[in-house]
Amino acid sequence: MTRTLSLRDFSIGLALLAVVAFFAVAEPTFLASRNLTLLLTELSITATLAMGMLLVILPGHIDLSVGSGLALLSGTAAVLTTRAGLPAPLALALALTAGPLLWWGMGLLIVRERVPAFIVTLAGLLMFRGLFWLVIGNQTTPVAPGGRNNLYSLLSTYYLPPAAGYGLAALIIAALVATTLAGRARRRSAGFTVDDAEMTFLKLFIAGQAVLLFVAVTNQFRGVPLPALIFGAVAFAVWVITRHTAFGRHLYAIGGNPEAALVSGVPVRRVLLGAFALLGGIVAVTGFMLTSYTGNSTPDLGEWMELDAVAACVIGGVSLRGGRGSVLGVLFGALIMAALLNGMTLMSVTPEYKLVVRGLVLLGAVWLDMRLTRGA
Repeated sequence: MTRTLSLRDFSIGLALLAVVAFFAVAEPTFLASRNLTLLLTELSITATLAMGMLLVILPGHIDLSVGSGLALLSGTAAVLTTRAGLPAPLALALALTAGPLLWWGMGLLIVRERVPAFIVTLAGLLMFRGLFWLVIGNQTTPVAPGGRNNLYSLLSTYYLPPAAGYGLAALIIAALVATTLAGRARRRSAGFTVDDAEMTFLKLFIAGQAVLLFVAVTNQFRGVPLPALIFGAVAFAVWVITRHTAFGRHLYAIGGNPEAALVSGVPVRRVLLGAFALLGGIVAVTGFMLTSYTGNSTPDLGEWMELDAVAACVIGGVSLRGGRGSVLGVLFGALIMAALLNGMTLMSVTPEYKLVVRGLVLLGAVWLDMRLTRGA
C-alpha cells in the first residue's frame, strides 16, 4: 500500500524556502559560508534539544525545565573544570550521568504520583535555575581554566577537515539509503502504508543533496563544526528509536490513546520513564554545546531554550496532544527558527521584535497545520 502526496507534505519545506529567500535578498551576507557555518552551529544546539523534547511530547507530555536544566548541568561541569580542577572529560561525564537521573526522578513523580508534567517541570524550571545560580555563585564561569583549550571548549571550536567531511557525507548518504529501503520493505511486508517509489527516491535525492551541500558550504569556511556532528548523532539515534524500535512505537501509541495502549499491554510507566531519562541525557549534551559556544556559563544561560525547543517541534508538525511527529519535521522546524533568528540578527532587529516575530511564526504554523489537517 502506498501513500499519496498532499500539500501538507511540502508546506514546511516551502515555508523554510520562503524564509531563506527573504533573508538572502534582504541581507546578502546571510548565504555567506561563514554565516551559514555559524547558523548550523546555532541550529545544532537548538535542534538537539528539540529532539529530546520530541521524545516526551510524542506520549503527550511536555517539559518546561530543559532550559534551566541544561544551565545547571553545563554550569556544574564548568565549575568542576575551572574551579575544582577536574579534567574536562571527567567533569562532563559526571554532569552527563546526572542528567538522566534528574529527569528519571521527575518522571517518577509524573507516572507514579500522577502529578501533571506541566507542574513537575515548571517546578524543575524554578529549582534548577536557583541551583544553577548557587553552583556558579551568580558569576560568569569560563569553560577553559586559564584560557587553555580543553575538551569542553573544543565542543564548539573543532572543525572536521574537508576530506573527512566528504567521507562522512558519503557514509551518511549510504546509510540513509540502506536504512530507508530496508524500513520501507519491512513496512510493506507488514501491510503498513509506505511512500510510493517516486516519493522515496525524491526524499533520498533531496536528503543526499542537502548533506553534500552542507559539507561543501562548511568546507568553504573551516569545515564541518563538531556541534553539527553531535546533533547528527543525536538525531539519528532518536530517528532509530522512534521509527525502528518497539519503544518508539509505544511512544506513539501512548500519545494516540493512553488507555488503549495500557490495555494492549504497553508498559506505559516504563516507557515514559525511559523517555524522560533520555531527555535528561540530551539536555546535558545541549548544555555542554551551548556553554562551549558562548565560552562561559552565565546566569542567563539557557533562558527561552525550552520555548525554542517546543516551538521547533510544533512548527515541525508535532502534535502537543501526542501521537504525531517526526525527526525530519522537528529538524525543519528548528531550521526555520534558527534561520529567522540569524537573519534578524544580521538585520540588527531589536530583541523585542524578535520575540514578536517568533510568536507570530509559531502561531501561524499551528494555524496552518490545523487547516491542512482539517482539509486532509
